[in-house]
Amino acid sequence: MKIDIFSHIMPPRYLAALEKKIPPEVVKHLPSKMLPALDDLNLRFKVMDHDPDVVEVLTVANPPVEAMLQTSDAVELSRLVNDEMAELVAKYPGRFVGAVACLPMNDVDEALKETDRAIKELGFKGVQIFTNVMGKPLDSPEFIPLYERMVQHDLPIWIHPFFENVGGVAKSEKDFSGYRVFTGKEDPAWAMDRAVFGLPSASARALTRLVYSRVFDLYPDIKFITHHCGAGVPFFGGRIEMHERMFGEKEGPELGLEKPVTEYFKMFYGDTALHGNVPALMCGYAYFGADRILFGTDMPFGSELGLWPIRKTIESVNEMPIPSRNGRRFIPATPAGCCA
Repeated sequence: MKIDIFSHIMPPRYLAALEKKIPPEVVKHLPSKMLPALDDLNLRFKVMDHDPDVVEVLTVANPPVEAMLQTSDAVELSRLVNDEMAELVAKYPGRFVGAVACLPMNDVDEALKETDRAIKELGFKGVQIFTNVMGKPLDSPEFIPLYERMVQHDLPIWIHPFFENVGGVAKSEKDFSGYRVFTGKEDPAWAMDRAVFGLPSASARALTRLVYSRVFDLYPDIKFITHHCGAGVPFFGGRIEMHERMFGEKEGPELGLEKPVTEYFKMFYGDTALHGNVPALMCGYAYFGADRILFGTDMPFGSELGLWPIRKTIESVNEMPIPSRNGRRFIPATPAGCCA
């Protein structure tokens, strides 16, 4: 069995409710309009039938609810989509082995309540946040209670990349233009730049903020799962060390950290969603180690209704020159116990 820990969904009831609460000019740009397997379960199952060994942990696709909805609506739809994902896990255990909670992060108190409800009542395996919350970085003090709560639950926090948010809810097509996955034909170079390089760089910046926030010193057992195999951090591992040393020698910043900066970067988990790039996977494997690389595909983002990223990810994992256990590539499903 291959447990895909970073597959995305916008389940039907949630999507219908969302479309009623946001302007029509925003609705037409939701990723589900281009990626029908996000909400069409029959279509999704047909894609999954190509590799019956793959089962999914469900995560709600971007944009985050707080980027589209005012607080009360974000709370309501977070509860709705979490309930719906719980129903899907119960109804299709051969397809979905768990779900990750959607949180209304524009109200941290409500997000904490929904965290507890989703984990204790719905049996969820963690929570998902994005690389910024209404333009605020993840080291903002108001988010620390969520990190503490997840340590208490001993479950991971999924971090999904998202475009820069100026701090407001998208109320018009213009407001939503910076959050669109599909950007139109006007400037394909810009579209490629923001999708391929912009999103991973948002993840790398978020990870850096978390490293310097001292969250790993405060909560040594905290677990963060990053998309796209650490979003370039393994590739720039030597550069991280070089600048840590250079800044230390020339400027002597008082970081208040218990370990070298490089050690904290290696405390994150990365997934395999690099879509066929074996050397990049090996870079992540060498940097994080086998126990911190998790199987994830980004399905259904990609071509062939989402089949392409699944196929390319599996092929690339199988081509990795790494030790096998019981004749199989060793890539853990999730942090220990997460999906037991």
